[in-house]
Amino acid sequence: MEYVTKKQYINFLEESLGEEVRLTIKEGRRSVASIKKREKVSHILLTTLVYIILIFLALIMILPFYWMIITSLKSNSEIISATQTFFPNIVMWSNYVYVFQVFDFTTYMLNTIVVAIFSTIGTLLTTIFAAFAFARLQFKGRDTLFMVFLMTMMIPGEMMVISNYITVASFKWVGSDQNLFTAYLAMIVPFWVSVYYIYLLRQTFRQVPNELYLAAKVDGKSDWSFLWHVMVPLAAPTLISITILKFMGTWNSYVWPNLVTSKDEYRLISNGLRNSSFVDPESGRTEYGFQMAATVLVTVPLFLLFVFFRKYIMRGVGRAGIKG
Repeated sequence: MEYVTKKQYINFLEESLGEEVRLTIKEGRRSVASIKKREKVSHILLTTLVYIILIFLALIMILPFYWMIITSLKSNSEIISATQTFFPNIVMWSNYVYVFQVFDFTTYMLNTIVVAIFSTIGTLLTTIFAAFAFARLQFKGRDTLFMVFLMTMMIPGEMMVISNYITVASFKWVGSDQNLFTAYLAMIVPFWVSVYYIYLLRQTFRQVPNELYLAAKVDGKSDWSFLWHVMVPLAAPTLISITILKFMGTWNSYVWPNLVTSKDEYRLISNGLRNSSFVDPESGRTEYGFQMAATVLVTVPLFLLFVFFRKYIMRGVGRAGIKG
């Protein structure tokens, strides 16, 4: 039995039809090929335009960081020169050596790590409990209370500074008799509650099927057990995102630690960087190379933290936005 290929069958049909029909088929093929070609060209042009825009925006974002790095490797005379260069004429690694000699990294870094860790742990606990209550527990006025919580997000944080300061002052955590422990309490406790993080985790908790909660109650599980054995593991990506964002926020804190601490040795890395004097004693000029070198050293840990954990941040925020 002889088989006929698809091409042979099409050729047979074309030969069987009239000349006018064959011309119509050929014109149709040309039109389809032309449309496909135009679509391909349009797709290439659109993709090229999108990449050009993205590269341009990326350069705008990267340029300040690149300029900070190259400035940290320049001499002060080259920095203040009228002619600026995009790479140091002489690479001054000694700027970083000098910074370690005059800048007390150990004290400031230890304060920052302690405050960041305990502030993050406290925020995670309050966020988990509040989010679980708003997502699963049934009590009178729950939705109204949550709406009031959300409305507080519209209040600028600067308006809370005075009330927070009065609160910590009433506990004797600020003042001339302040010690390192009370300084830590003043920087940590007022920021244990974050409405945004509660909202973020609540949205994640609401994605957990209610059938799991009912099945756990049938099995005799308490709300406490259900929270830590079911809800928290399922919300791990969001909790990781909250942990990273809170840690980064504490690392960058400047105004509040500077306000509630009475001594330099109680302050955080950002305060130490701002208050350190990189001035040439002979000319009286600010040594911008030293200042930028210290800034690079402070920025690198946060940069590495974001690079290694960025997927968890994106995943956690993305999951929280699926269900309202």
